[in-house]
Amino acid sequence: MWLNPEEVALKNALKLWVTERSNDFFLLQRRRGRGEPAGKISGLLVGALDTVLDSNARVSPFRILLQIPGSQISWIIASGAAMEEVNKHWDWLAHNLLHSLSVFENKEDVASFVRGKVKGLIAEESRGRQAAQEDDPEKFREALLKFERHFGLPSSEKLVTFYSCCTWKGRVPRQGLLYLSINHLAFYSFLLGKEVKFVVPWAEVIRLERVSGGFMTEAIRVSTRRRQRDFSMFLNLDEAFGVVGQLADIALRRLLDSEGLELDRVLQQPARITKRVLEEQALREYVLALFRLPRGERLHEVASCAVWTPHARCHTAGTLYTTDNYLGFSSREEGQCILLVPLLEVVSVEKAESTCALPNPVIVSVRSKKAFQLIELQERDDLVESLDCRLRSLHLKQSAFRGSRRANRTASCPNPYYTFYYDTACSDEEEMEEQVLRNTVNSEALMTAFHHSGPGSHNKNMEAEKEKMWEDHFAEFGRGVHMFRTDKVQHLIAAGIPESLRGELWMTFSDASSDLDSHPGYYAGLVQTSMGQSSLTTDEIERDLHRSLPDHPAFQNPTGIAALRRVLTAYAHRNPKIGYCQSMNILASVLLLYAKEEAAFWLLVAVCERMLPDYFNRRVIGAQVDQSVFEQLIAERLPDLADHFPDLSTLSSVSLSWFLTVFVSVLPFHSAVCVVDWFFFHGIKAIFQLALAVLEANAARLCARVDEGQALMVLASFLEHVGSEQLSPGEFSQPSANGSSSSSNTADPAAAGQANITQLIIDAYERFGDLTVRKIERLRCRHRIQVLQAHEDTTKENALRVVTPDVSISAENLADIYDLFKTEHFISLYWGDISAVAAAEAASWRRGVSYLERQYRLDLPQFKSLYGLLAPWPAGGCQPHSDTLAHRTFTLLDSDRHNLLSFRDFALWLDTLYCGELSDKVKLLYRLHLPPALTVSAERSSSLSSEIKIPSGSLGRPLSVGVACERAHGKEEVKDYQEQLKQMLRDLVVGKDKDAHQPLPLMKQREFIQFCKTLCSLFHGDPEENELFQAIAKVTSLVLQIGEATTRSAGPPNQGAAGPSDGEWTISLAQILASVLTEQTLVNFLEKASDLTSRIAAAKEKQYQQRAPLLALQHAHS
Repeated sequence: MWLNPEEVALKNALKLWVTERSNDFFLLQRRRGRGEPAGKISGLLVGALDTVLDSNARVSPFRILLQIPGSQISWIIASGAAMEEVNKHWDWLAHNLLHSLSVFENKEDVASFVRGKVKGLIAEESRGRQAAQEDDPEKFREALLKFERHFGLPSSEKLVTFYSCCTWKGRVPRQGLLYLSINHLAFYSFLLGKEVKFVVPWAEVIRLERVSGGFMTEAIRVSTRRRQRDFSMFLNLDEAFGVVGQLADIALRRLLDSEGLELDRVLQQPARITKRVLEEQALREYVLALFRLPRGERLHEVASCAVWTPHARCHTAGTLYTTDNYLGFSSREEGQCILLVPLLEVVSVEKAESTCALPNPVIVSVRSKKAFQLIELQERDDLVESLDCRLRSLHLKQSAFRGSRRANRTASCPNPYYTFYYDTACSDEEEMEEQVLRNTVNSEALMTAFHHSGPGSHNKNMEAEKEKMWEDHFAEFGRGVHMFRTDKVQHLIAAGIPESLRGELWMTFSDASSDLDSHPGYYAGLVQTSMGQSSLTTDEIERDLHRSLPDHPAFQNPTGIAALRRVLTAYAHRNPKIGYCQSMNILASVLLLYAKEEAAFWLLVAVCERMLPDYFNRRVIGAQVDQSVFEQLIAERLPDLADHFPDLSTLSSVSLSWFLTVFVSVLPFHSAVCVVDWFFFHGIKAIFQLALAVLEANAARLCARVDEGQALMVLASFLEHVGSEQLSPGEFSQPSANGSSSSSNTADPAAAGQANITQLIIDAYERFGDLTVRKIERLRCRHRIQVLQAHEDTTKENALRVVTPDVSISAENLADIYDLFKTEHFISLYWGDISAVAAAEAASWRRGVSYLERQYRLDLPQFKSLYGLLAPWPAGGCQPHSDTLAHRTFTLLDSDRHNLLSFRDFALWLDTLYCGELSDKVKLLYRLHLPPALTVSAERSSSLSSEIKIPSGSLGRPLSVGVACERAHGKEEVKDYQEQLKQMLRDLVVGKDKDAHQPLPLMKQREFIQFCKTLCSLFHGDPEENELFQAIAKVTSLVLQIGEATTRSAGPPNQGAAGPSDGEWTISLAQILASVLTEQTLVNFLEKASDLTSRIAAAKEKQYQQRAPLLALQHAHS
């Protein structure tokens, strides 16, 4: 390939290069040791030197130099891995440049001309290619060519990035390049004449870890189900580990759970994934989690700046993030100061240099007549222009709704309810009242009408004092979504939010208020559309309505139950992918108590889609990922407790309900509401912190219990007695200068018999406040891999459990067949056309087919690939007829006519070939030569699904031609061929009478001819090929006699009766089987056992090569 011209001071430094061709201006050189006889010490030394040198661009064995006569300086302009590749460049130079160079008088002009020409060739070659998108296109282009050459994967297997690193083979380090593509991790090394290369699909990665110790520095450990590999000596280990984790996570989400886990639109198109895209995506995920923004938000600008904070009377340094609909600011220390401004609230974004001497100031004005000052913005002009453009677009979209939104804000209705009227056929007054109640949207929070008087109720004086403190806070820090969120807000929340402000603050902290304002009438429309519909989801909702906070008076009343029904049903209608999941009813109940019904709906949207992403999807993946993260945090933060519980899943199984219901289901009501306050402000990290604090408070008692059941009872008892008698605002403990609370020296709350929720929250924040959103997101990325693979193992176990009773294949072989089946599916997802698979997947989803049934299925090209790898026939690889037989087999097995085969169908077919009786194999071949397998017509397809039981008797033994011995009453009787045939037919009649199933259709004469051709193709390449051909000739002759005899004995067909056309006879499966049994050679062939284990082993080696032919590797060995 052409290279960007680079100076070389010594053309033959250390005698490492040998000149093969030369002229006045160019040299073609070969690396010493390449192309020489094997075993030469020079080749070994140069190979070792090339490998040990830590360079991202390894030395290619051939190169072309530009040399200027009389100069000691040369330039490398091309290189290659093979002489043929470099010769093409040499010929191009000779034909296109050499003659032109002779006319230059100034030799320096020659160098400038050639360098410019080569750069032009590189630019032309790189145009439209991925290399142009990279930070260092030259190095990436060379790495891309090496990746394609070494591993031979299809060109659609896009290389994302590469790293120089070292892997270990025993105690021997292998320095090489680690290539990371969209579907695979690959490594290549060449050391001392030994080549090491391997490819690991991301779909096989089950764990990623950072390890250290032994001979290695800190390393990345990549574990699969078969082995683990360690990679070390990275120049930037953090970056490499992050990219590896991202690629594995994206690939597994795309391959294993494409419908359950939300994936960014860019990541759904693997061809668009680059290293830069991964970096942007990681930052985007962090920003969405930090500000808890909608998952569809795109990140536009990231800029360092400082914002004026009036409460601190100074500028606070941090980072500004802009998305489609938001401006977000976060201080350098995460959580110290956060500001979120919806663009819909922004009136203008202006540069303010004429009124302010501060560096690069920008003023952001909002509708509440407040303004935010940003300074020290880099590229301020571009940022302001971009924001102004998005503002105009947003305001244009919202102009049509602004009038109705203002009317909704100013209107006051004396009636706390507004009613939708529906046409109804009910005449009974009570039923009409019930119908109206079901469709009446509550315009007030349920707490205004229903008060809970249990333990922990708040007194009016305390509430008034809290309200006063919050009003003072609003005056200083702002009110609404664009409130400054600082440490002071945390202390106020820990002290408790007054009931009168709780709904408003929940809407503020979650930014559900923006959704409410920008979607006027949306919830009312959902209620009108969804109420009255009946489905499995609505049945589940109805079943759980009365289980939601059953002790609260609001849900002992039809009004509260109706409101809960409307919210849950409307959300299920809004998001059918989630629909309804248990624990949503508990969360929705709490939200309805403190927020108006429409606001409660948008709070539920915020919780399910932003604050707890993937928690309530089909397999609760998000919750399980966080449980896996929680286990690691226990091991890191509470090592003594982790040592006492070797299996931390015991604790995480208990904590699952803590996360799913935000502690509402395990804490007393008023204590749980305080946790919900904390959750809406801090997001998921609040639940992690509180869960760790609960375990820490009970660590001593948990370690004293030897029985896991007793340990779990300790946690349950502790949580049941967590009280909410809150400290008065004046008594609230402020953190000291060193960050510890003045009350931190008090007795252990668990030991005191009853803990206080306020103090528990404070302790959680002080002990585990360093647990940041960024760390949680990184841990989630890694642990999602383990959770998805655990689900994959469960799916495999279930699939094998369903199939195992119906097959005789060993468990080990069946598991390997499943892996081959799944890999074939993945290969098509990697590089094939998946439109048919995607369409069938969508159709299965609409029909309600279970996840297990539609998990992996193969289309015709995929089946043909596995057929060639695993089918025992034809032995000699008769390719044309093999393809035909594979197509017929696929058509036969595709019973539902969806052009896709399930693993069960595939396993039953293989079981017939490798473990079936002779009669089963003949029956399969028989069915392959009847419609619809033989033809496109499916007139008799319904009868093909019925089974026929092969009668016993004379069919179980070969038919002897010429002489046979039969023992009857101790006497031997010799029968001729015709008598044996008659006896066999009588046995068939007896067997047919005993068979309750409908027999298979008769085979016509032309179909039998195809049947014979197939049998002949099966024998191709067999050691007894000649004997088998003679045997099939005899069987054919016998079947012809049987067919003609059967036609004559049946007589002329009745008028109007269905039957074969004139002159064409038919024959049954039993007759064909009887004829086959007359030839022992055929019987031996069909009963010959095939080694499925070795066939599977060979298939594992060839599967990638068959679907993605490997390119010829270029070796320089002599």
